[in-house]
Amino acid sequence: MNVRRSATALAVIAVTLTGGGQASAASPSPSPTLPAGLYGTADPTYDGVWRQSLALLAQDTVGVKPAAAAVDWLAGQQCASGAFAPFRGDAGSPCDAKNLVDTNSTGAAVQALAALGGQDAVVGKAVAWLKSVQNKDGGWGYAAGGASDANSTSVVVGALAAAGEKPGAVTKGGKSPYDLLVKLALPCGESGGGAFAYQPDKKGTLAANADATAAAVVGLLGKGLSGAAVKPTDTSAACSDSGEPGQAARNGAAYLVQAMAKDKHLTSALAGAEDQPDYGNTADAVLALATAGQGQRAADALGWLETDSAQWAKQAGPAAYAQLILAAHAQSADPRDFGGQDLVALLNATGPAPASPSPAVKDSDKPSKDDDSDSSFGTLWTVGVFLVAGVGIGFLLSGRNKRKQQP
Repeated sequence: MNVRRSATALAVIAVTLTGGGQASAASPSPSPTLPAGLYGTADPTYDGVWRQSLALLAQDTVGVKPAAAAVDWLAGQQCASGAFAPFRGDAGSPCDAKNLVDTNSTGAAVQALAALGGQDAVVGKAVAWLKSVQNKDGGWGYAAGGASDANSTSVVVGALAAAGEKPGAVTKGGKSPYDLLVKLALPCGESGGGAFAYQPDKKGTLAANADATAAAVVGLLGKGLSGAAVKPTDTSAACSDSGEPGQAARNGAAYLVQAMAKDKHLTSALAGAEDQPDYGNTADAVLALATAGQGQRAADALGWLETDSAQWAKQAGPAAYAQLILAAHAQSADPRDFGGQDLVALLNATGPAPASPSPAVKDSDKPSKDDDSDSSFGTLWTVGVFLVAGVGIGFLLSGRNKRKQQP
């Protein structure tokens, strides 16, 4: 789902391991020149493909036809392997060790390009790469070979579904992505029961993480970053242990309802700072509840976003506008009148002018994408570059805040 972001801006933490095993800050690289087809004006080094994918996916979801230059830029970011890195400043040069490809950028690009159509070759190569780096537990980590986590696995599930695959049939070692996600669910009787952990800690302990929960709910339902507008169910969200993917998703939905009951939103805390409203993760939670048929229990959270998210979205840029659009659309709300703002127009203004800024047909007349369907990835966007112990692979943890959080 996730890159899951900070409440106001993208924090970048670059970390490398020295020969003595000590962590040291990597030297920042100069900001690259922004391509004409890219959405947003912030440095795209760590989130260019991600924010572009969300922007295009949100536009397509509400019937806007993106500019050809924007689509071409995204497709042109693909490496020969089929994978995508967060950003390639020189797409004309072959990918090398400096282009740290990852499952999140690749999965998000697949979802956007598959939705737009006309990119079968790009989508096919990307899906083949994703399948080739599936872990034996059935899931995916942010980087190929990295430990599986709920957020990355859910983004890949969305990519597989968007490409016409059956995620549950994509296995490694006899395990599917659903097996991995269910394994990360906390039992109902425990503190945080029904929630999902990002991944186990070093002792194998699971801790509830609202960001991972929102992603896992959508992933277990076989959907992607755009979720699905599902008719509300008559049953209340309640936790029940069964080990079945659909029930695990409902358990996660029940946890999200409880987590937002008091303040109507999720919260996050950066080290040394007070708890802050988490706008992105709240938007993801709203989308997750709608996809689980519990949209009526997300009405208060959506209302809070309408009232309070404008400044956050303005600062955070296209991915934030996209998240709000997708959450509103999943809730059957009007993203063109969201707290008095036209989110679609605001998103369109962050990049090249769309080929068709208004839908050619009403959203209700468009074919359902429920069978085609993730920063968050909602959103505490803490980005890091690490050297993965045991596999020797540097990876970017973009938007997936591994800090264990309780509501």
